[in-house]
Amino acid sequence: MCFPALPVNTRSLPVKVYRPVNASDPHVNAFAEIFGDPPADYAVPVDWAAVESWLGTSLPADYKAIAAAYGPLDIGAWLWLHTPCVNRGWFDYGAWVQQSRRDAPGGLPFGATRTADTLYWDTTASDDPDQWPVVMHCQDDENAGRDPWRRFATPLVPTLARLVADGMRPVAARSGMQTDLEHTPWTPPPRRPEPTAQQRAALTTGSGLETLIALVPPPETPALGKHNWDWLYERLGTRLPGEYVRLMERYGAGTWCGWLRFSIPFGEDQYALTPWAEWYAETYQEQRAEFPEYHPLAVYPEPGGFLPFADSIDGDQLCWLTEGATPDDWPLIVVPRHADQGPPLNTDLTKTLLEWLRGRFATEGLPRLGRRDEDPLDYLEFEPYDAEPAADDQ
Repeated sequence: MCFPALPVNTRSLPVKVYRPVNASDPHVNAFAEIFGDPPADYAVPVDWAAVESWLGTSLPADYKAIAAAYGPLDIGAWLWLHTPCVNRGWFDYGAWVQQSRRDAPGGLPFGATRTADTLYWDTTASDDPDQWPVVMHCQDDENAGRDPWRRFATPLVPTLARLVADGMRPVAARSGMQTDLEHTPWTPPPRRPEPTAQQRAALTTGSGLETLIALVPPPETPALGKHNWDWLYERLGTRLPGEYVRLMERYGAGTWCGWLRFSIPFGEDQYALTPWAEWYAETYQEQRAEFPEYHPLAVYPEPGGFLPFADSIDGDQLCWLTEGATPDDWPLIVVPRHADQGPPLNTDLTKTLLEWLRGRFATEGLPRLGRRDEDPLDYLEFEPYDAEPAADDQ
């Protein structure tokens, strides 16, 4: 069982008065019989036609009725029922759906748990969405090498009733993951444009910056910060590889494929290139003093030390080893967060990016982006940071 079997003391539960919410809505009534009626202010507007058009399928009637009446929910202090709604919280419904669908082809996600499990409908089981059975991907089982799928063989409300019977608390509250709801319908993100012939060609052939640009078009205005290269070189005490300069002047700071983040080079906040490199160097040196076997590298400005300029969302660092006659001779190295230190990479920055995006290269800290059966052009992207005005423009 994926969720902890919670002992339920019915004497400690609040007394609920069950009454029909709407005699014509049996789905909401069935849910309310287990979890209580929705408060008067919980209803959220949903443009189901827009949502279903974006998903490419109709949705189960019980989910739509519950989502409209209750909004996003925290059920049993264990399960989040995610719904399409506009919120100012950190959770992005559209991005979550897209990523979860990539992780489980044939599944359509609708919920998650505090133990990192994801709940889906198995859309391959029936042409009728109301008959879709719930399946749950259990992260602990996958980590242990077991079959990660729990198959309930029932739609949403019967599955929730079964979870309650198995020990989940029969209580529901507003989800803390989708907060500050706005009373306007959620708008689906725009569809990705169809790949161009140039992108198709760049996915398999070519090299260098122009091929990278053909594969993943750069933003019109790169986010670099309010200073310039001379300011950065003076702050760092060194020039930087020309290949990096050319890449940043076309793309600027931003995130590649939701994983690899390039820092603002001309910025001064804690996450800009120089402040981050200084902080990370100090942190690494402290860890090296205590655990030298896990931190074998020198750190810039130590001779030949590594200088980080990009990082993953999981804390891995993409760096230069500052060894060689000029910065253009510096090799790349990844300082992984959850693995032993590996050797320097044998490719330059642009080639490393290209081969990683193409699915031909992976290492600790730069994992394979997609599955082998996926078209990389369905997920390759560069999301730029907001561009700051240059000092001369202020």
